[in-house]
Amino acid sequence: MYSGSKLVGVLLFAMALIWSCSNNKNSEQEKGKSVTLKGLYSFGPEVKSFTDCDESREYWVIDSAKNLELAYNNLGFEKPYTPVYIEVEAHLVKSDTATITGGYDSTMVVTKLLKISKEIPEGPCNQ
Repeated sequence: MYSGSKLVGVLLFAMALIWSCSNNKNSEQEKGKSVTLKGLYSFGPEVKSFTDCDESREYWVIDSAKNLELAYNNLGFEKPYTPVYIEVEAHLVKSDTATITGGYDSTMVVTKLLKISKEIPEGPCNQ
């Protein structure tokens, strides 16, 4: 009976190891895919969000380039959360369901700011 419980323990450990390795591969693959996104960005003390104009998906934003938030602040808004139009290079990662990011479709990690404007172009972004 003792050897049976050892076998069960080893099998559980092996399953956990395989599951953890496969999840790491998926995360690395998602992080490696760089995409260009266009949409509306809102920034404030508690929320950093992006809405893709074409798909209407909402993303939590992480500014790894460290210039998106600066460019937003340089536009001189009196109130936070005023939406602006942006075009960015980014990669998407799965949002952590245990944090505030869990309510978003994914987390968008911005690697390069291509454009930021107070003027929202005509089309799906301007509705």
